[in-house]
Amino acid sequence: MPQAEATEAPVGEGIEASVGEGPGASVREGSGAPITETAPHARPRLRLRWWRELPLILLVYGAYSAGRLLARGDTANAVDHGLAILRVEKALWLNAEHPLNRLFTREPWIGIPADFWYASLHYLVTPVLLVWLFRSRTAHYRAARTWLMTSTFIGLIGFTLYPTCPPRLLHSAQGFVDTMAHYSAWGWWGGEASAPRGLGGMTNQYAAMPSLHVGWSLWCGVILWRLGGGSRLVRTAAVSYPLITTIVVMGTANHYFLDAVAGAAVMGAGLLLTPVVLRAVDRCRVSLGLGVSAGPEGKPETGPEWGRAEESVTPVAAASRGTVSPIVSGGCQTSPGERIPRQRITEPEPGAVSSDAGDGAAAAAR
Repeated sequence: MPQAEATEAPVGEGIEASVGEGPGASVREGSGAPITETAPHARPRLRLRWWRELPLILLVYGAYSAGRLLARGDTANAVDHGLAILRVEKALWLNAEHPLNRLFTREPWIGIPADFWYASLHYLVTPVLLVWLFRSRTAHYRAARTWLMTSTFIGLIGFTLYPTCPPRLLHSAQGFVDTMAHYSAWGWWGGEASAPRGLGGMTNQYAAMPSLHVGWSLWCGVILWRLGGGSRLVRTAAVSYPLITTIVVMGTANHYFLDAVAGAAVMGAGLLLTPVVLRAVDRCRVSLGLGVSAGPEGKPETGPEWGRAEESVTPVAAASRGTVSPIVSGGCQTSPGERIPRQRITEPEPGAVSSDAGDGAAAAAR
């Protein structure tokens, strides 16, 4: 009769478990040889270089600025679109712009800080977070940057196809006050836009739909919430920043409420498309012989996976991974983490005696 013996279950490639053999030591499952442990936050194989990232970001910002200028001359359609949005909001009781704008105009202690918020943080917080990601969260930088850029390009399509007049530029009969012009003496911006004084004519003031002020602030909030460390202060900032920005863009009469909704929707679409964009870029890099950027575990990045619990392996659990897998019944074995036992062919070892032979198995020959 054939002899049945318990043997080690086959293991997948690249599975490593940390054991208490010293700093940085680990064993590969099924092997006694120590190997170098893969750190949870290891850098991608293709290191990011700032001199490659900076031109890319400048290119996207240039496209953002150029795209805003494409619809600058379509004033009549922009006004019609703005009035149409206002009518829809009034029909749905979503017109929060009027009461907020009256409050910001009546109370300088609210209106002036709001103008500073609108004119500055949009251009400061987002780049600062990008630099922080690049330096401190390298494993997540590429996916986060791709998400932001993809969403921005979607927003440019909206600016081009649906130019929209912001509330502040509608006829005064609509009841809006341009707080940027109203408080222009207090800041560096002029009466034409949030751009520095004298440069307002270089911007497209009819790029209200969608609101990328809201979209970018939402991106910042998600990044802070997921990667900022989890402290109460950071999470409060992560929630407050996009909420306050949404209130500010309406109170300053720069955007409608539906612009803010569209900005959030654009960021959602960009997030969904990020894995597709990353895979497409990686295929292009491979075809050009440039290699593929890898995630923290050496696998190609496929999209944001922030907040996913990272596996921590204790020495006991690691040691158990290298032990013999028990036989469940009839030669069916399980390995750690395996939900459904799989049938495996066992191989006898010279001189070994089976103590776990399956039903009907003959005793080992002496």
